[in-house]
Amino acid sequence: MQVPVTVYAEMTPNPSTMKFVANKYLLVSGESVEFTSGAEAKGFSPLAEQLFQFPFVKGVFMAANFVTITKNDSLSWDYITMELREFIKGWIADGKDVLVMMPAPKPVETTNEEQKTYAPSEYDDAIVSLLEEYVKPAVENDGGAIEFRSYEDGVVTVLLRGSCSGCPSSTATLKFGIENLLKSHLPEVKEVIAENG
Repeated sequence: MQVPVTVYAEMTPNPSTMKFVANKYLLVSGESVEFTSGAEAKGFSPLAEQLFQFPFVKGVFMAANFVTITKNDSLSWDYITMELREFIKGWIADGKDVLVMMPAPKPVETTNEEQKTYAPSEYDDAIVSLLEEYVKPAVENDGGAIEFRSYEDGVVTVLLRGSCSGCPSSTATLKFGIENLLKSHLPEVKEVIAENG
């Protein structure tokens, strides 16, 4: 028997994003993908490509069993949440493709000419496991994702995506939540900074 698809909308700490949660997995566990335009989604995610047809959609982030949509300021969520929820629900219920191919990871943009490379450190595994256990579930709960980038001279660099990217409260989360957590487990950690994704 086929389980009916349900999708509910959930506010995130970021006022310009809304998280749409389905009762089934859309992506393989642990994977996440983000698009900032229809052109970027073309050939990778038919669902994201269609979502960009809505004139107010600025970004689409997908992970596990949810889609986080970033909108522009042209309309309030009150007017568009139901429409988006029904669209996503219909798409999943019809068995249409959410993602046909993972895009290649985006190169990290840096201001200087050379590409920034990260040297592995002896603390990487410990930091990653702390982030996986304590931070990732909370960040996903808010419709976002976090990726460990590097540890160097006491500074941990992470990348925030989805609703965490550009969220007014993400700095506080980073400084008081993640930084305190890592410092309490690893005294070597002095600071946590975010790289813009």
